[in-house]
Amino acid sequence: MTDTLAPMAGLDPVTWRDFLRVAGQPDFERWQDQIRRTGGCSSPIRLTGYTKTIDKANGQVLHAYSTDAEPGGTLRVACGNRRASRCPACAWTYAGDTYHLIRAGLTGDPAKGTPHTVREHPRVFATLTAPSFGPVHNRPASGRCRCGAHHAEDAPALGTALDPETYDYVGAVLWNNHASKLWDRFSIYLRREIAARAGLTQREAREQARISFGKVAEYQRRGAVHFHAVIRFDGPEGPDSPPPAWATLDLLTDAIGAAAARVAVPVPAAGPFPARVLGWGTQLDVQPIGAFDRGEVTEQAVAAYVAKYATKAAETTGTVDRRIGELAELDKLPALPDHARRLIQACWDLDEHYPDRKLWAWAHMLGFRGHFSTKSRRYSTTLGALRQVRADYRARQQREALGLPDPEDNPEATTLVIAHWAYAGHGHTPGESWLAATIHRDLQAARDTAREALHDLRDQEGDAA
Repeated sequence: MTDTLAPMAGLDPVTWRDFLRVAGQPDFERWQDQIRRTGGCSSPIRLTGYTKTIDKANGQVLHAYSTDAEPGGTLRVACGNRRASRCPACAWTYAGDTYHLIRAGLTGDPAKGTPHTVREHPRVFATLTAPSFGPVHNRPASGRCRCGAHHAEDAPALGTALDPETYDYVGAVLWNNHASKLWDRFSIYLRREIAARAGLTQREAREQARISFGKVAEYQRRGAVHFHAVIRFDGPEGPDSPPPAWATLDLLTDAIGAAAARVAVPVPAAGPFPARVLGWGTQLDVQPIGAFDRGEVTEQAVAAYVAKYATKAAETTGTVDRRIGELAELDKLPALPDHARRLIQACWDLDEHYPDRKLWAWAHMLGFRGHFSTKSRRYSTTLGALRQVRADYRARQQREALGLPDPEDNPEATTLVIAHWAYAGHGHTPGESWLAATIHRDLQAARDTAREALHDLRDQEGDAA
């Protein structure tokens, strides 16, 4: 308990009193164990219920569990929120899953359904951005912003409009709102451009090669979404077959540029807002992906970069990380930057004129309503499959601890599981919240220490070699 009390000097009285209440409970150690099992989740889901494992052959109860004996009569499970701003613990797990998903499509992982031979397939790391909606404060290579100042790397002004009165906030949120459709059009045109460059019909090209991708959306500081994507050539059977000789890295790179330039999504006029055509920005970046020991962008770096942004959303621009009920709520957010406020205001102004686009429902996302991380069907494994592996591992651990039969080891053993669960709330009290955050930091520090030790060991093995 001494280590836990050490950093508590700055706690407010309410949190301090609640901490003392929680720490003084006779089942405090069990409560801590539950929170550790969630990784220090910021807003765990509380469940009530029971489960029984019965031997179907003789009706014997092999194991019984009930939440009646748990702290507060509930079992706490992780919320699973991917946003780092909402739950750092669950976001860490989500980022890890995304890392392994992307990496499996780059290096191959037979256990995840992707052969190691995909490392020999042409693949690139492409970044597609939004067009300009007006000049913003930035840090160019020259170091001097258009306003004449040298902004620090963390300057609040970065990404905000030089002249808010002329900045196209309406265009910015409409672009975010249609970003997913822009990507869909891009993927269609990409396959057409590939076929044209190979001198084939689209059907012939599909019969000889496939395009696989995994992508993530990221917000630029100006509040516009852009996409980072791993795009890979595969053979006709997907990652299990090599691409044809004509499916080269140069052809893929050239086709991406041509496809991005062709994309045009029309937005009809509505009320006072004129019709416009949306397209990608001119800042298209396409880089070949090499292996760990090559000079190009490495597989590990790409997977880590994509995973990093899979847990972030519009809150990185200073906006809120949850839905907004009424426009008046913005007045209760004094820390909301003016640039973000104007983008949210634009969502409000547009909503009644484009009701099918649900702009106000997604105002907290500055209009964007797509999925943050998506992939093609054959790129690699799925997040669901990765979660299932983790769930199976934990179930196996529990069976071993309880001495229950493993169906894989003994197919003839038949057991019946009867369970009933009910939702009983979520979240923490102030004292619990502080303790959960402390547990998460401790777990994260232990992981960082283990990772550094592993890196040092690899460096030593490399020097010895």
